[in-house]
Amino acid sequence: MSLYLAEFVGTMILIFFGVGVNASVNLNKSYSKNAGWLTITFGWGLGVMLGVYAVGNISGAHLNPAVTIAMASIGDLNWSLVPGYIIAQVLGAIMGSVLVYLVYSPHWRETNEDKLGIFATGPAIDNKPRNILSEMIGTFFLVLGILTINANELSAGIGPFAISLLIVALGVSAGGATGYAINPARDLGPRIAYSFLPVGGKKDPNWGYAIVPIVGPILGGVLGAFVFTAIF
Repeated sequence: MSLYLAEFVGTMILIFFGVGVNASVNLNKSYSKNAGWLTITFGWGLGVMLGVYAVGNISGAHLNPAVTIAMASIGDLNWSLVPGYIIAQVLGAIMGSVLVYLVYSPHWRETNEDKLGIFATGPAIDNKPRNILSEMIGTFFLVLGILTINANELSAGIGPFAISLLIVALGVSAGGATGYAINPARDLGPRIAYSFLPVGGKKDPNWGYAIVPIVGPILGGVLGAFVFTAIF
């Protein structure tokens, strides 16, 4: 149970900082309104870093079903733990989103635009096969990057910082295509939260797109893991 609780807490931390920076940059009357994409990528990178620091020594801090499935596919995690990890990650993502909603509770009614993009990802150009490919490539580099970083001899505590820079690098290089979910829980949990939170001005949660940040990351993550094992 401690493994699942760790994944819940770590993912909650990740989503609180990630969805939080989305809200901060997009909600009216926020001090950082319109701070831009670079701010968002650093917010997500720092969220990953803090989540990994928090629970890395307990569960390995996957915080991402694509990472969990990739690790299981190469024998680094028992398959029996995979369902519990994924459920904990999605629930943690929902909780992180709820906390962001509470932090910005006076701001939602001050923003008339649809707020789905604060919670969930979406394509700059809607083309689901290519959107899946974008998410697949991004998560391929995420998992390959995590494994190669951890394969090096690093000073204690440096790993999560390096992984946070990987997240920023992915955001500024490949994130513009789909908002770089690269994590099914990162998209699904906040999308679920959006569907029930009273954010105002709500539109369709766009469940038709939700398959993209699930299928693409899982395929890319497994491919990245197998490429790593082939090289190392």
